[in-house]
Amino acid sequence: MALLPILSFPDPRLRIKAKPIEQVTPQIKQLVDDMFETMYDAPGIGLAATQIDQHIQLIVMDLSETKDQPMVFMNPKVTPLTTETQQYEEGCLSIPQIYEKIERPCRVKIEYLNLDNETVEVDADGLLAVCIQHEMDHLEGKLFVDYLSPLKRQRAREKVEKYVRQREKATSK
Repeated sequence: MALLPILSFPDPRLRIKAKPIEQVTPQIKQLVDDMFETMYDAPGIGLAATQIDQHIQLIVMDLSETKDQPMVFMNPKVTPLTTETQQYEEGCLSIPQIYEKIERPCRVKIEYLNLDNETVEVDADGLLAVCIQHEMDHLEGKLFVDYLSPLKRQRAREKVEKYVRQREKATSK
């Protein structure tokens, strides 16, 4: 397994739309393992392949406190099940140290392929609904800061750029 570099906002590669996975290969399974290792190390609860510069429809997630309930979503489709929305404070591994309340549908249906190439359908609410919608946005080239006002988005960009410069300076010593 390997830790993979996570792209940071405003990297233009985060805006590339992901393509469907045609076949589950040993390389895809290895990528899933590497994505989990990267996500757990970051630490985070979800990671889309786009965030590691792999533009395929792949998401890994683990919402458990004990980090022992990994979920893999390939070629996911999300459909809102209600017009009711909820606000949830979101953060993102590609937008470090920025947290904002984002409004999203409360309940969604998730259709996806698992690693056995089986179609799975799940109704989700709460944190799972929020996270899957957040990660799905990544596959579409969208970031949670896109939901913010232009001023808040610019402030987030400046904070992330400063954070990345400081991190690079610290690791080059």
